[in-house]
Amino acid sequence: MVERIKTAFAEGRIDKDEMDLRLDRAMTARTHGELAPVAQDLYPQGYSRPTPAYAPPRAGEPDGLERVGAAVSHLLMLAGAVVVGPLVMLIVGRNSPYVRRHAVEALNFHLTLLGATILLPFTVIGIPFIPVIWVVALILSIIGGLAALGEGEFRYPLTLRPVK
Repeated sequence: MVERIKTAFAEGRIDKDEMDLRLDRAMTARTHGELAPVAQDLYPQGYSRPTPAYAPPRAGEPDGLERVGAAVSHLLMLAGAVVVGPLVMLIVGRNSPYVRRHAVEALNFHLTLLGATILLPFTVIGIPFIPVIWVVALILSIIGGLAALGEGEFRYPLTLRPVK
């Protein structure tokens, strides 16, 4: 916009005061609607500015609903649905490879967590680690949910992966 105004001044279509006024309005505009009238008359006749169009997601990229479904598969742990939550999301999102990937990863992590919770009490040393493991698991589930919302891949550390 600034270049268009400067070009119009250089070509003699507007004077110095008009250029200063238009540059001030262009630099203080906060929306495209405020920018439009600043240089509307400076465009050549018959020039039509392209309007942005909605671009659907490219093939293979998850849409918003898929990202939310993938995030839910991680975050259902916060609601207490440790193994059931990812299983439900695996069934519900079976048509989406993105949701399936995240649901399988969350399911494998929750199965590993459940196995560790069952096996650690058999060792006297492991009993104090159970609350620590669950707090870390909650934090990792939140991180996994945020990664799924941001179209990122997330792998839980120290996880057995029996479900493929």
